[in-house]
Amino acid sequence: MAFFRNTGSSCPTHYTEWAGTPHAPFSAGPLRIPTMRPPPECRSFTSAAVEKELSRISAQITDPDIRQLFINIMPNTLDTAIAWHYAGGTKDKLDYPYTFVITGDINAQWTRDSTNQLLPLLPYAAADASLNTLIAGLVNMQAEQIAAYPFANAYKPPARSGLVPGENGWAKGDTVHPPFDLRTVFEAKFEIDSLAAFFKLSTAFWRQQQQQQDTDSLLDMGVWRRAVTIAVELLVQLQAPTFDSEQRLTDATVRFVRTANTPTESSFGGGRGNPIRRTGMVRTLFRPSDDSVIFPFLVPANAMLAVELRALADILDKTGDTTIASRSRRLAEDITHGIYEFGTAEHPKYGHVFAYEVDGYGSRLLMDDANVPSLLALPYLGFVNATDPIYQNTRRMLLSPDNPWYFSNGTSGLLNGIGSPHTGFRKVWPMSVAIQALTSNDQQEIVEAVRVLAASTAGLGLMHESVDIDSANGNSFTRPWFAWCNGVVSELITRVVSEYPGLL
Repeated sequence: MAFFRNTGSSCPTHYTEWAGTPHAPFSAGPLRIPTMRPPPECRSFTSAAVEKELSRISAQITDPDIRQLFINIMPNTLDTAIAWHYAGGTKDKLDYPYTFVITGDINAQWTRDSTNQLLPLLPYAAADASLNTLIAGLVNMQAEQIAAYPFANAYKPPARSGLVPGENGWAKGDTVHPPFDLRTVFEAKFEIDSLAAFFKLSTAFWRQQQQQQDTDSLLDMGVWRRAVTIAVELLVQLQAPTFDSEQRLTDATVRFVRTANTPTESSFGGGRGNPIRRTGMVRTLFRPSDDSVIFPFLVPANAMLAVELRALADILDKTGDTTIASRSRRLAEDITHGIYEFGTAEHPKYGHVFAYEVDGYGSRLLMDDANVPSLLALPYLGFVNATDPIYQNTRRMLLSPDNPWYFSNGTSGLLNGIGSPHTGFRKVWPMSVAIQALTSNDQQEIVEAVRVLAASTAGLGLMHESVDIDSANGNSFTRPWFAWCNGVVSELITRVVSEYPGLL
């Protein structure tokens, strides 16, 4: 459920209901984009700085449909997804802020999603103490969760929040090692990008606090250090091969088995994943789509880890945690070396490209998934420059039918892009179209992406998880309320307004 400040009759009881119905007034353009923000008294959090920036940016957008879309999606997480926020103080003997951010229509906090939901708003936090505290609260919440159980992809709200936790009917039957607590963990699919997302939010927030000369007054540094240490040590363990030099099984570290009729819901090899050889990379069981990997070295997730581990090491040097800083930096170097030695392939059509998944034995999977981290997003993640030759070769492969998860109906002006096994065939994720534009310097490609995204909302004025490209105006879609994608597309529009004034 969504949690609103005011539970009066004027407020929707569930934002999914609100998101499924267009609300007046409508934009003056041909798309007639509705007004989809809940009433001010119903919003889960309000930031004066974000409202000011929303007004400033939207005033520079001349296209009425794109302007209304931006107004709907830029504050969507603040409007609807701040399920619980404690600003700190003495209440309940909590000294630090805590924030629980739901992903949208699923009542749980994904580490990856919550980072991506609030990170685009971090630049505005310097001008808004309450927003700064909100983001600090998410850092503390993630640290607390990871310190207690680092193997999960999604968590339930803490008991002290007073929230009724969401229930995952699958989780009760999952066989997981190490075991998890159903009271605190929503789902225990191990995804290395979740830990990378925690590092990313932490280091970005830390840098901003340094600029304000207030580095740690809002962060519980004891818990944060413990979470970071646990995460880094776990990642080091997951570099180990499946078999030792005498072909005996090594410690699995993490296993996940689910009884389901969809093979992507469980892991191969009794839950430990397909065999790997040591490459320097870190193995994972699941992708950022929450689908199981085929080959355990997921290259884009490892690329993200390498970037964020280096950033983390720089912060740890400043906090005096030099031992774990050195370990993080060495792990980043191992991963980077492993990607270039084992995570690329020679494609007969495109030349030297990055693979999506590998195993160290020579097996390579050439594809991409819309969920970030993805191969398409490598420049967005900071792993390579967008002009990098290997990336450019990879990009051409990914944005073509030679990527089995790229879908096109052959019509320009409509949604064509990368989908995911998570949602099935011929369903494009708007997130992938936004990432395509965010990693491009081609003005025509960028503005075309924004326009097709605006036209893909089924008249509802919000971004969806996936859109059936054979449906008119995106009328067949999944997830009416997907806050992460709303944030990514608003990030794209913000960039376009900043870098290409007058283009929209």
